[in-house]
Parts: sequence; structure tokens; C-alpha cells
Amino acid sequence: MNWNTLFSEARIGDKIPQRISSPERTNFERDFDRVVFSSAFRRLQDKTQVIPLPESDFVHSRLTHSLEVSCVARSLGKIVGKEIIARYNIKDLHASDFGAVCATAALAHDIGNPPFGHSGESSISDYFANGKGKHFSSEINDANKWADLTNFEGNANGFKILTNYNEGSGGNINLTYSTLAAFTKYPTRSNKLPEHADLIKGKVSQKKYGYFQSEEEIFQKLFTHLEIDRVTDYAFNRHPLAYLVEAADDICYRIIDFEDGIRIGLIDFRTGEELLKAVVGKEFDATRYDLETDKQEKISYLRAKAINTLINACTKLFLENEKEILEGKFDQSLTDILDKEISDPLNNILKISISQVYRSKQVLQIEAAGFNVVAELLDLFITAVNDFHIHGKDLRKKRPYSEKVISLLPDQFLQREEGDLYLRILRVCEFVAGMTDSYAVTLYRRLKGIELPR
Repeated sequence: MNWNTLFSEARIGDKIPQRISSPERTNFERDFDRVVFSSAFRRLQDKTQVIPLPESDFVHSRLTHSLEVSCVARSLGKIVGKEIIARYNIKDLHASDFGAVCATAALAHDIGNPPFGHSGESSISDYFANGKGKHFSSEINDANKWADLTNFEGNANGFKILTNYNEGSGGNINLTYSTLAAFTKYPTRSNKLPEHADLIKGKVSQKKYGYFQSEEEIFQKLFTHLEIDRVTDYAFNRHPLAYLVEAADDICYRIIDFEDGIRIGLIDFRTGEELLKAVVGKEFDATRYDLETDKQEKISYLRAKAINTLINACTKLFLENEKEILEGKFDQSLTDILDKEISDPLNNILKISISQVYRSKQVLQIEAAGFNVVAELLDLFITAVNDFHIHGKDLRKKRPYSEKVISLLPDQFLQREEGDLYLRILRVCEFVAGMTDSYAVTLYRRLKGIELPR
């Protein structure tokens, strides 16, 4: 891989890809604006980050989390970009280009996640693997397409939203190739072939998948255009900046989710204080820290210092491994190879967050309810869409309830001429995945007439 070819301002649908940025506002900066002004991004304000349907204003939604990850990613990108440009004497790129690509990819990194977080993903997958949608397997006889449904992946749904530039819940986002590639944390498909097992074994980039079969042509085109090396016929190495986007997400969810846990009392203050101090390490300023008398402000100070420490550590690791990254010989998360003095407290933070926050009774109760909500809504809309496909104008007479449900579905998710069952179902999955937590609960109550626990 080569840094000059890894940056491209081409977009899907361009006839002649070319660099058309103005000095005042580059196309990579335009990417950021396109995400911010999209409806799919706005809906993240009411999607679960840690605590579903939070009553406290201290905790984060997917939107605030995404903004924070974007800020960290921009810093990582600019620091790395400055060094890369000097290292290779690159004339046509600026550190701000690196920062803009990383910031936008990070801003959009959760844009495809269903309501109720990973519980929503699991619900969609289970609906097809074990639930009411299992019978569709006899009609969808393509193993890759079926794997998209039985192992539904928010990252692939995000790629779908960001590339369907003239349709779907994402609107006209249509990001540049470089930003799309940096967004693609898992540049592979869902159903991995046994004969490729040795090629992808141990690669963090192949742990999950990043595109549905419906976007395979787009995926192949953009990674080939950027001259990113192939791993198999369906998988590629990561765009180097994807490692920085991943690091930004890792930093934020480990440190800021932990901070949320302390703020709402799920994690003891003293325990949190000591672990955050350990991450900050030699940069900890006891005199400055003692000036803060409020516990919340103390934790905020430690969070900021911990993030700064991790940004410096991750950029150092990236630059040390940059040659191997370009050659496709490096395939690990940067936060997994941190020095022991940082990694030990960071791993303890994650363990405590898992046991005391992610698996707290409050979280599990709402996630369990959300699991059922997503599955039931999915079934209602898939049934209605399939009824519409069969009966068309006679839907009101033949399936009156489906006719009512169909009226709730935006036009872009309802294409009568679409004869491919897989595509029809995937559109419904995108629609349900695009719902906010609150809307999903409200719609479920209205359609089913059932009260959920608050």
C-alpha cells in the first residue's frame, strides 16, 4: 500500500475520480458535514451506548459517544499525518487530511447500529437463526446472503447506509473512498470459507465482517481503487487509518463508559480514581488534581488526562509499526499492544465495566425487553412487506393488517418491483436498525398493545 493512493476524493457514481478540493474546504472535510447533517446520524442521540433509555443526563448516547470518538480520532490522525508527510516528503497531503478522514470515519462508526446496542444486533440475528424468520432459509439459498441475516452486523449496515447514496435511511451521504475505507473496520464478508482459514486466522480485521452481499460490488471497487492489498478473493487488508479509528473507539468506550459507571454509582469512586491515575501514569499532576474538590470534576480531569496518555501511546505504536501496516503484516488493535504499565490498569477498567456496568441488572433488564421489541417489529414489517409484494393493490382486501403496517414504512424501504427476497428483508432490517430506542418501544406498544417495564 502507498499513502498517495490511499487518499482519494472519488465518490460512488463519479465518472472521473479527481481531486477537486478547495483550500478552504476539502472533500474530506465535506464528508464530516455530510454525516452530521444526515438523519441516520441524528438518530444516534436516542440510541443506547451503555445504559439503555438512561434517566441520568450524565451518561452517553451513541451520538455523544460518536462525537467524542471523532475528536480523539482527529487528534490521532493529525499527529500521525504530520509524521507520515515528513517521513515520505508527501507534497499533496496535509496533516488535516489525515485528521478529517479519521474524524469522519469515527463520527460514523456506530451509524448502522440497531436500537438497544448489541442486544439489537443479537435480536435480528436470532430472528433468522432460531426465530420466526428461520423458514426463509429455504428461499434464500445463498450461504453468504443467509449469513448476513443470521449474523447481522452493525458495521455492515453502516457501510450500507454510507454507500447507498441515493436511497435508504442514510440519505445522500456518499462519502469519499478514503473515508469509507477508513470506516471499514472489518474489510471482509460474513461467510468465511474454510479454505481461507489460515489466511485470516488471528487477524483482528477479519474477526467480524464489514459489508453485506448487497454492497459487495461497491466494496470491491473502492478497495481496489485505493490499491489496498487483498487477503482473499473477498477480503482485503485494512486501510491504515482504520487502526486509528479503532483505537479512538477503544479509548473512548473504555475510559468514558468507565467514567459513566462512576458517575451513576455503579463503580466505586476510589476504585475508579486509582485505576484512572494508573493509566495517566507519570503525567498525573497531584497539585492540579487536589485543586478540584468535587468528585465529578476529579473524575473528569482524570478522564481527560487518561485519554491524552492513550492518544500519545497509540500514535507512537502506529508510527513504529507503520511499515508493517502498509505491507499488510500488522493486524492487531493498537490498544492490545500497549506497554504493560498502561495495559494492566486499562484491562482492569474493562473487566470492572463489564461486570458492574454492561452486566448490571438495570442494563440487562432493558436489553432483554429490547431484544423482544426488535424481533417483533422485524417480524411485523417483513410479513407486511412480503404480503405487499404478493398482493400489491389488493393488500387492503387480502391482508388488511399488513396494509396498516406498510403505511408506517418510508418509501425508500418499499420497492414493489424488487423480486429478491434477500434484498426485501435486508431493507426491512435497515429500517428497524435505524429506529431509536424510544421510537422502537413506542411503536411496539402501539402495534402490540403491550406495556413494557420502565
